[in-house]
Amino acid sequence: MSDDHSPSSRPDLDLTDAEREALHELELGLEHVYRGYGALLTFHHQIGHAMDHLAVAESRLRDAGHDAWADELRDHILPAGAVDDRWTYELVRAFQSGMLADVTDFESAVRDVLADGIDHVTERRQQAQWRERAGWNE
Repeated sequence: MSDDHSPSSRPDLDLTDAEREALHELELGLEHVYRGYGALLTFHHQIGHAMDHLAVAESRLRDAGHDAWADELRDHILPAGAVDDRWTYELVRAFQSGMLADVTDFESAVRDVLADGIDHVTERRQQAQWRERAGWNE
């Protein structure tokens, strides 16, 4: 059961050390971009929850007779964006179609050319070496 995604698939790819290291750094960079994307999604959700609470605060301020503050929330804070009048969903979409797509496509294209599309070549090689050392290949 060996395919391009199995641990033992082609750990011996004909790559120079520099190519292997470059692929590894590209993968690590991509993983950190995804972690940043996750943080951006967390930011998006946290700001959304904050806005929900501020909307409730608007209502409570109005109920308490503080119309001026309620109007300030309604007219200036709630409709405004998180960054330069952009709402967080717009930031998420811009990141998805920008850096996330660019880095993902670039890493994939380089990996396709250098390693026949096989991912984690450094880890696959290490796994094969450690399993061979332990006698798993016998």
